[in-house]
Amino acid sequence: MATETTNTTPGTTTTTTWTAPPPSEPKVHRVLERLESAGALDGPAEKVAKAVRSSLPAGGLKDLLSGKQLGHALHPALTDVVIGTWTSATILDLIGGSKARPAAERLIGVGILASLPTAASGASDWADTTVKSPPVRRVGAVHAALNVGALALYGASLAARRGGRQARGAMLGLAGAGVLGASAHLGGHLSFVRGVGVAETAFADPIADWTPACSDAEVREGEPFVATVAGRDVLLVRQAGTVRALADRCNHRGGPLHRGAVEDGCVTCPWHASRFRLEDGSVERGPAASPQPTYDVRVAGDRLEIRSAASRPA
Repeated sequence: MATETTNTTPGTTTTTTWTAPPPSEPKVHRVLERLESAGALDGPAEKVAKAVRSSLPAGGLKDLLSGKQLGHALHPALTDVVIGTWTSATILDLIGGSKARPAAERLIGVGILASLPTAASGASDWADTTVKSPPVRRVGAVHAALNVGALALYGASLAARRGGRQARGAMLGLAGAGVLGASAHLGGHLSFVRGVGVAETAFADPIADWTPACSDAEVREGEPFVATVAGRDVLLVRQAGTVRALADRCNHRGGPLHRGAVEDGCVTCPWHASRFRLEDGSVERGPAASPQPTYDVRVAGDRLEIRSAASRPA
């Protein structure tokens, strides 16, 4: 909206309002907008997501699929293997000639094997977002369906090649590459537009200077307390007389840590059970893959003040 106010006569004001046209955008974005509003996908998609969540409780396998050991999401790294091998096979089909056929066949086989952990890690990430974000639920469901289609086409391509039908195998591989490309576009939309897999705290500005948070008496031993400081929520917990402070918004999917359990020097996110050490924000258990931002705390009179640990003088 744009407005202009013009005084015409004393005591009289005329206001003219212009409505800005919608911004120009790629046509494919319009397709994605319709997909994000497709409520008919919600029921089936959430049933699948619920089944994934129930089959992957917090701990061992969930941590592995979430990328806890890497410090960031595992799924994007695994997709490189699948996309790389299948795309390379298709390129060999197009320009490699008959001598490249054995290599193309092996590449397709490697991609099929790699697709299994890739699908598992992607399903784990997606299932943790569906309740909070209907657009992610819908786009993710179609992304998964396209991946299954690409897997089926490349699987059929491999079977045709091994049966001596090289031309048919190449055509099926080319079709698989097309479906894979569409799926990859949806995956990029989920990551770069919807922020799936990006730490929820990644773009929060640090609190550089000591800033009042609350009164010292408000933070009781072992009880989570949340204070709003410089426009963001901060979790404070007193342990053996020492107050620890972490960003209250879980970096995994934004859960409110102050509503989680505090025990054994850790706080557990109430949404997906990520567990962070209060002392330094380190990840004790995923699915969070990166440490939770922490704050230094000091007592000034009867008040507690905090600053971001990242802003601590060297």
